[in-house]
Amino acid sequence: MGSKGGSSIMRKPRFLCLHGFRTSGEIMKKQLHKWPKSVIDRLELVFLDAPFPCQGKSDYDGIYDPPYYEWYQYNKEFTEYTNLEKCFEFLEDRMVKLGPFDGLIGFSQGAILSGALLGMQAKGIAFQKVPKIKFVIIIGGAMFKSTKMRENAYSCSLDTLSLHILGRAKVPVTRSRNLHPIEKSGH
Repeated sequence: MGSKGGSSIMRKPRFLCLHGFRTSGEIMKKQLHKWPKSVIDRLELVFLDAPFPCQGKSDYDGIYDPPYYEWYQYNKEFTEYTNLEKCFEFLEDRMVKLGPFDGLIGFSQGAILSGALLGMQAKGIAFQKVPKIKFVIIIGGAMFKSTKMRENAYSCSLDTLSLHILGRAKVPVTRSRNLHPIEKSGH
């Protein structure tokens, strides 16, 4: 916050937006801009495409135009991940170049990354080149299932403010708390 001529100027919180599996930053931008204008106008949103082109059919094909991207790949049981380390390096590099960021907004696969990133940063095993993330909005998130990722990402307490948006219907359930994303099965 600064002061100019006696009035306070407050900067908007800056969020890095991580899209879902086999979508894109442009698709997430269209999705988030369905939120109330009064919310969107209070945030500075930066949309990023994942580093890997889609390696299969997107559920959004025919709804939104390609290209589609994915943050990493996984096996059928969601316990083994391919390109995850490269994804973390990519994210940290982009956060350094485009930042600083106050928070993250993640949807689906981007939500999984957002929740994991916080724990890894808190433990000092990743994302040490960027300022501490203060806020996170998890939309349809889950947790990594591998033992190693659980230890790296979810084994410490956090003091990060979080909003979790869950739902299967048109009206999502929201929960706000200072914890990791609620566990559910999925990618």
